[in-house]
Parts: sequence; C-alpha cells; structure tokens
Amino acid sequence: MNLAQTLELIKAALAESHPELAKAWAQSGVATTGLTAYDLEAPAKTLYPVLTPLRNLIPRKSGKGGIQANWKAVTAINTAALEIGVAEGKRSGVIATTVADYLAAFRGIGLEDYVTFEAQYAGQGYEDVKARAVMGLLQSLMIGEEEVILGGNGAAVALGTTPTPTLADVATGGTFKAKTKYLVHCVALTLAGYKRASVAGGVPASVIRTNADGTTDTYGGGSGQKSAAAEITTADDGVNTHSIKASVTAVTGAVAYAWFWGADGGDIKLGAITTINSALLTAPVAAGTQVIGDLPASDNSKNALVFDGLLYQIWKSGSGGYVKTMATGTPGAGTPLTADTKGGIVEIDVALQSFWDNYRLSPRKIWLASQEAKNLNKKILEGSATAALSFTIDAKQGALLGGVIVASYLNKFTQNEIPIEIHPNLPPGTLLFETIAGLPYKLSGVEDVVDILCRQDYYQIEWPLRTRKYEYGVFADLVLRNYFPPAFGIITNIADG
Repeated sequence: MNLAQTLELIKAALAESHPELAKAWAQSGVATTGLTAYDLEAPAKTLYPVLTPLRNLIPRKSGKGGIQANWKAVTAINTAALEIGVAEGKRSGVIATTVADYLAAFRGIGLEDYVTFEAQYAGQGYEDVKARAVMGLLQSLMIGEEEVILGGNGAAVALGTTPTPTLADVATGGTFKAKTKYLVHCVALTLAGYKRASVAGGVPASVIRTNADGTTDTYGGGSGQKSAAAEITTADDGVNTHSIKASVTAVTGAVAYAWFWGADGGDIKLGAITTINSALLTAPVAAGTQVIGDLPASDNSKNALVFDGLLYQIWKSGSGGYVKTMATGTPGAGTPLTADTKGGIVEIDVALQSFWDNYRLSPRKIWLASQEAKNLNKKILEGSATAALSFTIDAKQGALLGGVIVASYLNKFTQNEIPIEIHPNLPPGTLLFETIAGLPYKLSGVEDVVDILCRQDYYQIEWPLRTRKYEYGVFADLVLRNYFPPAFGIITNIADG
C-alpha cells in the first residue's frame, strides 16, 4: 500500500468517527462543536419577578427586645353617649372610656442555600455564584414576607371543620351515570393553603419540613378539617349526562375550597379547587391523585411559625374590620360584584359607607386580583348609559391607543379618590381595603396604622464549613403591627363575572 492510499484510508476513518472534520473548515452547525467561539454574555440574567408592594409600602421600625410588641389604645370615649347639657349649679355626668390592650409576638423568618466548591470554580470569570446565591435568598425571603404580610395565619383564625356540602342532581351538563350514588367532600383553604394546593399535587395538611441543619419543623399547611361526606344518588332516568351542584356554607378565613368526589365504594379524589364556596361537578375525577383519606381528621389552617397578616387580622374575631362575604348564589357560578348602573359598584359603596358611618374614615387603597380588576373595569365602564364619563383621546400620527382602565374609585361619602391596584398574591374572589398610610384623626398618636417592627432586620449568615460547599442563610425577626384593624376591610367569595 502506497502513501496516497494510506492517507485516503485515514481520511475515511476520521470522516466516519468525526464527521465535523470531514467538512474541513465549514461553520459548525452546533455552538459547542468544531473550532467555534462560544458567545456567552455575562452575567446570567435575572428573569423572575420580585413583586412586594405591601412590604415596600409598610414602614420598618426597630424593636426594643422582648418576645412581643405591646401597646394600649383608647378606642372609644363617652361610650354611653351622655348628653352634654348641664343644669344650673350642678355638675355633669361621668363619661365612660374604652381602653384595649394589644400584643403581637415576634416571629423569625429565613431561607437557606448553598454553593459547592466546584460550582464556584466553574463560575469563575462568568458569575460570582456565591453572591448570586445570597441575592436569590434575600429576594426569595422578601417574596415570602410579602405573602405573610398579606395572608399569614399564625394564630388569628382557625378554619375548623369544613361544613358538609349541599348537593343537587342535574340531569344534563355532565357525564355522571344515572341511578348512581356519589360522595362529595370539601376542604376550606387559607391563602397559604390555596397558594400551595393543586389538583395534581393535592391539598397540604400538616407539613413536615426538613431544615438545613437536619432538624424538622411541623406546621399547618393552610387547610381546614375535611368535611363529612355528602351523599347524592342521581335520578333513575336512563341517561348518563348528569352533573352535580355542590356548595358549602362560607367559612370565615377561607379564600378557596378544595372538592373531592367519587362514586360510592370507589376512590373519592380531589378534582377541583374554587375561589368561591361552590362548584359544578360534571364528570368523575380524572386528573386528581389525592384521595380524601389522605387528609387527617384535624384542622391544619394555622402556621405558628409566622405572624398574622392583614387578611387574618381583619378576619380575627372582634377585630372590628369590615368583612363582606358574597352570597352563594347558583352553585358553580356564585355571586359577582354588582354594578349600580351609575358608574359604581354596590358592594364597594356599602363598604365605604360603613367605614365612614362607623369610623369617619376612608381606605387609602383597594387591592384586588387581576380577575376582579377586569370585572371592575367592565362593570364601571359598561354598567351605565347615564354615568358621567369623559375620555381624552390623544391621536399621534394617525395612531389611536385602545384600552381603558379604572385606576381609582371615587368615595361618594368623603369625595376622595381611592387608588385601585392589583396585588400579585391576592387570589381571585377576594378584595382588600387598606389604610396603611395613616388615619385622618388629629392627635391620634398613630403615625402609621401598620408597621413592621423588627427585633432584627435582614441579616446574612455564612455557616462554618462542614463539607466542600459554602452554606448561607438570610433571616429576619419581626412582626406586623396593626394599630387599627377597623380601618381595613375584605370582600370575599366574589364570583367571576
């Protein structure tokens, strides 16, 4: 074999084992093969939202030690409404004054992460992985704190046993069989429970968390005690197109309800989660995996590791906060907010009148979910042919901007505009009236109605090395103080529509 033949054989072998070499110096089709530069822009982009509007709004103040914040308030004077007239030569009546004691226990919050030595080596020249880990911890903690500020339920409200559902058989609209017995259970959910529940993943009950140091913490996942089984037998009409209307009495503190159903003698599985107190069941559960027997016969609605947030401070018995629960209405459809045909919303006006009549104040903001923002816009803008609405159109270069939004609501009782804002953590069906910025009363002694009192604000710990990885924690120790819950309010159980 001569030299030329040998070279041809070598080329053929290389072409078979390394096809990229057979293309000589043609551009590689894949970024990581061939003699191709890798154009990697440093550092990595941060493509996740850090939305913490309440946390950003609420003042943070330094605590003075102790295990809880304590304060007193004079909540009423001349409670017997004594007349002020005085007869000649006589003294007047003695007024009664109401004084209340308040406390709020401090709670620690924190999260942890780690970076292996190899991860730090690999990131050299591209990203400071340790700094990225700590920044991610701080942002994650802020996001979690926002959720607790809004809906933490440390001790305020126990959902208790969810009421037994009320059921009605409908001959059409579904695929349930005729002359068949079905069982339905319901589980009420707090905000934390709703955020962590899903049909595929199930309802959280008692949660056991394994910590970075190998210890564990047990806390309530945000679910009330499951209801007793409700039973219904579909009509003996020979058709297999039945559906079932299900509803429960609304539960104080619940923002959502999980529904379990199935044929008698079979698995009763989670099939739906609603943000109103009813559901229209149309078919046997297909996607759910959690069976009702997986849930314990106990109330797991409280999480003693967190402080009480605004929603549950309002819902707490005796708070004085405004609470409106929309009527059940037609099961599965519920009751939406009501347009007043004059450019307003009936339920919002009733709430605003209550704030004025009882406490001579107006909320500073109305917070809602995107569902309610959409419906509010529609009802206000389309609900009246006689409402005094004016529009300014600015057309530039023949372009017309479409879309109209209701950015504020006129309080008919105080003549001030209340900004309307969407909150990332409010579930559909719940609306919050907020008065963080201060009371209208002179000499109240309350500069901020709500504040965050910190025994220790955010701090970072780099733990001593135990293995070949850097371990970090970001923590804080604080509590949410609300000096006047009656300045806040909730409308809940709002249906979409």
